[in-house]
Amino acid sequence: MKWLEGHKTIGRGVWLMENVKRQIIRIDEDKCDGCGLCAEACHEGAIRIIDGKARLISESYCDGLGDCIGECPRGAISFETREADSYDEEAVECNWTQQGSLPCGCPGTALRSLAQEENDFRDEVAVAPVEPARSMLSNWPIQLRLVPVNVPYLTGADVLLAADCTAASIPDFHERCLKDKVLLMGCPKLDDAEAYRRKLIEMIRTNDIKSLHVVIMEVPCCGGLARLAEGAIEEARNSVDLKKTVVGIRGDVLKEETLRYRFGDA
Repeated sequence: MKWLEGHKTIGRGVWLMENVKRQIIRIDEDKCDGCGLCAEACHEGAIRIIDGKARLISESYCDGLGDCIGECPRGAISFETREADSYDEEAVECNWTQQGSLPCGCPGTALRSLAQEENDFRDEVAVAPVEPARSMLSNWPIQLRLVPVNVPYLTGADVLLAADCTAASIPDFHERCLKDKVLLMGCPKLDDAEAYRRKLIEMIRTNDIKSLHVVIMEVPCCGGLARLAEGAIEEARNSVDLKKTVVGIRGDVLKEETLRYRFGDA
């Protein structure tokens, strides 16, 4: 029996790994801001966000195709050719099973049964109001990619830019977030982030938007929506108050901050 250099144990099985010279990704931690976009893009789950930085958790999970490279906004990921463990498709599949995540490898897709958490959460839920909830929606359409740049209701508006999943997670989404605001919704993971950025820049420039409240989920991929809003304000160079709210799966507020952008004589 020939022993290869290195081995790994997953579950009850053992695979032998051979070091070969091949193309593999390299992550520059100095440039990485921990946005998580590369982890979403990696279909093998080879990348995880650990201590605020993207890490290659196993060479054998990386197929070297580089889907993650095009998603990195900081240019922190590149190719290199070096001695590395061979790509192991069986190990990748086993990793998906152990992590309880969907094959995209994104931590935000970890499978959870919220019903199992109901007993722990029930005591924290406020008593529901007796009167039926009233819709606060004031505009249509609401998807960012469908709303025209120069639509009249955006002029001088207070805008709520919400990730798609937030409305399902926040029990009182309308009353807490939407009241007296124009709603724009989108998903930075599934939609065209660059198109979002360009449209937001034009909306801010054209309509003199007064304030922007970005509400996102706690998962790493959702952070891209907040970064797009920040970048759009900076490029548009219009004075805007930006509020950022991060919520958990149950709609509880995990983090909130307000930034006041002022340009020129404003």
